[in-house]
Amino acid sequence: MADLSNLAGLVSEPSGEIDSSANNRSLRLAEKERRKGEADPFGLAAKYLSRVEAGTVVRGNDELERNMVRVETVALSKGLPPEVITVLLDLALSLNAGTANCTRVLKFLIPATVVPQEAVVKGVSWLCVGKMPMNAQVLFVRWVLTVFDLIDCKDNLRSIYGFIFSFVTEENLCPFICHLLYLLTMREHVHPYRVRKLLDIQAKMGRQPFLTQLLALYKVYRPDLVTLSLPSRVRTGFKNHNSTWKVALSAVQRKNKGAVLVDQSLSLDVKEKPSTRKRKLHHLAIPPLSSAFDSNSNKKVFRLQELRSFKELLENIHNIELPAQMGSLLGSALALHYLDCVQDESASLRLNFWLGHSLQEEFLLCPVDGSSDNTSEACRFLSTILFSQQFLQEGFSSTESFLYKFLSVWDGCLLRPQILDLLSDIPLMPSFYMHKLLFEPLKQLYFTSTVFFKCSLIECLNSMLVKWLTWHSVSALEGGLDISLNSNSTMTMTLSGFMDSVMELVRFVGLLASEGLRLENSMINLINMMFVVCDMFLKYSLPLIIMPPAGVFYPALFATDSVSVDRLGYIMYRYRKNLTLAKKQEQQREQTFHISRNTYKEFNRNLQAMVNSMWNSWWSIPGSDIEIDKDLIALSKVAEPWCRFDLIHHPALFSYAIEFHRSCWPEKKNVDLGSIKIGKYWNWYMEFLFNQGFDGLNNFIRTNTGHSSGLSSQDDRQPMT
Repeated sequence: MADLSNLAGLVSEPSGEIDSSANNRSLRLAEKERRKGEADPFGLAAKYLSRVEAGTVVRGNDELERNMVRVETVALSKGLPPEVITVLLDLALSLNAGTANCTRVLKFLIPATVVPQEAVVKGVSWLCVGKMPMNAQVLFVRWVLTVFDLIDCKDNLRSIYGFIFSFVTEENLCPFICHLLYLLTMREHVHPYRVRKLLDIQAKMGRQPFLTQLLALYKVYRPDLVTLSLPSRVRTGFKNHNSTWKVALSAVQRKNKGAVLVDQSLSLDVKEKPSTRKRKLHHLAIPPLSSAFDSNSNKKVFRLQELRSFKELLENIHNIELPAQMGSLLGSALALHYLDCVQDESASLRLNFWLGHSLQEEFLLCPVDGSSDNTSEACRFLSTILFSQQFLQEGFSSTESFLYKFLSVWDGCLLRPQILDLLSDIPLMPSFYMHKLLFEPLKQLYFTSTVFFKCSLIECLNSMLVKWLTWHSVSALEGGLDISLNSNSTMTMTLSGFMDSVMELVRFVGLLASEGLRLENSMINLINMMFVVCDMFLKYSLPLIIMPPAGVFYPALFATDSVSVDRLGYIMYRYRKNLTLAKKQEQQREQTFHISRNTYKEFNRNLQAMVNSMWNSWWSIPGSDIEIDKDLIALSKVAEPWCRFDLIHHPALFSYAIEFHRSCWPEKKNVDLGSIKIGKYWNWYMEFLFNQGFDGLNNFIRTNTGHSSGLSSQDDRQPMT
């Protein structure tokens, strides 16, 4: 018995040890969990909120409030991971934590990286339940619009397009639902009953911009269904809805820079005084190419980001899927090739919408503050747009609309090279729009700016004119009188309308150049545009010849620098060539449009003034624009004033005459310039001048004076009539 009792005692001791070990392990695990909770309070708070059920007491619930504050603090400082976004969105929209907490959660729902698509789909399902108050429904849709570009994929969202569309009948939700539908719409979503529904709503609410914008997109996909006449240029119908989240989004994006690139319109930064409406552009960048569909989707598509060569583009051009963010096309040459080849109207519409919204948000509502970092960021962004426009050989309509607004607030200094380059890409427009949209703001800038800006603006408008004329010359070769204003627009302009627009632009530049020459003395670049204008008939096949204004012609004729005088000589030489050909075609009745007789008279008057002053040594012509009273000339006490502007005494050529005189008569101490006109010395002097590179004067003199009989006929020296 003793042995059995001893055995029993031996067995009972290990049992107590096992129970003690189990208890100690439980304590260690509990301690570990406690320490883990202290190390990661955010994880515990998120876990607690995921377990909140319907009927939970909200008022006076300190634990709920404490966990809510922990999550809110992390959300506003670092952003929320995708799995927590799903948990909190479900908590808010299910109203398990009450209506007040629903709005509160939505306001701090800031993603750190991406937003799961399924979370948004489930949110829409809660929207369909109809439990949420209207203000919470509006806030949810606004949040979806704000983070739209952060949603990982959107194919499931498009699959519930019909559920989302059903909310357009809600008056408070309609503007935001239309915006969301605009971003999701594809061709297969456009059906007759949806078009009819939108038209019924428009009949009830009036022509609202957001309805017009969505109908315009529907018309692009199915013009046979939308027969309503829509304006050719629809103003932006969707307002910016991200003001609730912009401060937090900006802070999170700065901290997580490089983790995700989002739509630049969401990249916001607010100064200490938001009333100044200025922010820094930390994320003003072209978004990367990304597919609109899930990588596991059954759709047989070739994604743009997978293209590596132009050959691949041609082989897969019919299977290419447009990216989720149309702005990403601007950063890829192959993507621009695709956009140019397929001429997809919906793609152009989406791209212009994104670009117009971005430009307005970043440059109009919150302009660049001028710091070096922000300016370089904006410079790179605008340079990318310029590259894309030059690649496509056409400007974007959204860029054009932006410039018309930006010119009224521009100081002429901020991003000047990029803005002027964009301005030169503005397509042809009817003349009655030009004064208000272009001329008035540019005139104010011009007269309050530096010499450098004046020259830059003249060069910009000169480039704009060249592009317009080149456009016309291509249209003329194709045999059409009507000129399309834009490849994505149905608007056209007749030849007479085109000539009116060109005439208005040339006259405006002539006004600027005249005042510039008066204010800034001699400015060579201000007469550069006449190089293009004088050759419009011969080089660009435009039956229009516009003579330079007196405010440009005479300052150039009497300029003190030889370059201006030489350029004027070339311009007058080309004018004669163009007018001669135009008159010949008129006589042969080969031309529909005729050059005005006033143009010939004005040319002859300028020609006579230039030949008389430089060749015949008589610059004051009775009855002309430059006639000066003899008594006034006498007061100047200038000897032989009539020859002060000939080829020898002209201020721009005087130094060359002195040099020539010293070369011919090195022994003479007294300079007698009149001796240059005697005998063979005159011909030698002319050859000396021409060898200095004055090709413009050379052509002018040979054509209009017959100085070289072998190169010019007597007929060439007769005035134009």
